[in-house]
Amino acid sequence: MAVKPVPLYVAATAHGFGHVTRLAAVVNALRRRDPNVLPIWVTPAPRWLLERYVEGSFLHRQRALDVGVVQPDGLQADLPATLAALKTFKAGAEALIQEEAEFIRAQGIPLVLADVPPLAAAIAQAAGIPCWMASNFGWDFIYQEYGPQFQPFVVWIRELYGRCQRLFRLPFAEPMGAFPCQEAVGLTGSDPRYLAEEVAQRLGLERERPTVLLTFGGLGLQGLPYGRLEDFPDWQFLTFDQQAPALPNLRVLNGQVWRPVDVMPLCRWVVSKPGYGTLAEALRCGTPMACVNRFGFAESPLLVEGLRRYGWHRILSAEEFFEGSWDFLRDPPHPPQAPEELDRGGNEAIAGAIAAFLRQ
Repeated sequence: MAVKPVPLYVAATAHGFGHVTRLAAVVNALRRRDPNVLPIWVTPAPRWLLERYVEGSFLHRQRALDVGVVQPDGLQADLPATLAALKTFKAGAEALIQEEAEFIRAQGIPLVLADVPPLAAAIAQAAGIPCWMASNFGWDFIYQEYGPQFQPFVVWIRELYGRCQRLFRLPFAEPMGAFPCQEAVGLTGSDPRYLAEEVAQRLGLERERPTVLLTFGGLGLQGLPYGRLEDFPDWQFLTFDQQAPALPNLRVLNGQVWRPVDVMPLCRWVVSKPGYGTLAEALRCGTPMACVNRFGFAESPLLVEGLRRYGWHRILSAEEFFEGSWDFLRDPPHPPQAPEELDRGGNEAIAGAIAAFLRQ
């Protein structure tokens, strides 16, 4: 007799791709423990992204449960557009809560796992089930830096987070004081699916040539100075930017086939912004990261400090990246500053807790 699948409501924030990818690593670890779990992904992220990161079967319920920050690219924030989006979202929040709670009851879902839309906690409460979250920051922490107009939303979000029964607090976290019950876990994130030699062969890369991955998340980066690549004719550069110019030493990767983490073991450098997903993958691979600092995101200093402590690194200002010579690529990376090793067991810790709950 076929065993009935156990549905799991997996809510990922609408902001960028990183919340989906790091949550997918946890869900994959859970399904290795219990293949009978059927994740129902609730996120506006594109299905192709889920197909690249989620192992096995899943359902995709395309709903936005929060706003995040409206961005023109991976380094900039559009605060007026974010504020307008928040006002619109809050006006429709109660109807969305009831709709999703009804869906949860109809499907017999026993648990909500979220990263980290505040409304997920209210949805779970309305459906009569627990909500667990995993993150290194809450949106109240981000919005509180944006001025007086955002403060009513900070208060609202903190009240919503207060309904979360269990927070798995990831490394490089802010205090997350709105969450009443939290526990620290190790680093989450994806690992490469292929051996480095296989990746190099399939991409036609020469292992003896230095390789650099330029990646700025799902939103990309406006005005990336690709002209600097002309100063490195013997190097190989990789990007997922489909609008990148045709250059002899630049390979544009198909994001529906490859993930950044799959090529990181081949790279001398990962050049990116301070985002948890890319940072976690670089740390898990041991690949040095050149991090271009960004402002308007309160979690960025925490991530930069985490990179300094636990990763081989260089920290770049926007001026160094956009206007400098990129000589940092030829220089050796700075070593990790922390004497201790970073716990990398977050995927398994969270998956084990969920599996134990579902077995009850």
